[in-house]
Amino acid sequence: MNHDTNVASGERYAYFEHDADMGIVGRGVSVEEAFEAAAAAMFAIMTEPAAVRREQTVQIEFEEDDIELALVRWLNALLAAARTDGMVFAGFRLERDGVMWRGSASGERWRDDLERGVEVKGATLTMLSVRQAEAGWEARCIVDV
Repeated sequence: MNHDTNVASGERYAYFEHDADMGIVGRGVSVEEAFEAAAAAMFAIMTEPAAVRREQTVQIEFEEDDIELALVRWLNALLAAARTDGMVFAGFRLERDGVMWRGSASGERWRDDLERGVEVKGATLTMLSVRQAEAGWEARCIVDV
């Protein structure tokens, strides 16, 4: 796995090794795009994103002034919404206005023919980092699987 990729190379998300859990990395030209890519990486652990129909959309809104904590809040809010409605998501949008974050996730209820990968239990503060790199933003953390 190449850890030195960036937005310019076309790789929007990646993984890194971490004991029994998994590290995710989201990249984008903006912090919001990096968070969207991190969400895509997280849900790609659970199923193949291309197989998910974008039939329903849920709204996510939260307030957070710490950009790193905002990543964990975003990811955990998505997991909570998915669990509550028995859904899996493959499309993500996020906007920020000061400390207010408003986003959406599109997907569908789990179907029998969707291959289930590893369940992600939650995003953690472990190795949490949101930073601006040469080619854009990078958002990373460990997810509990």
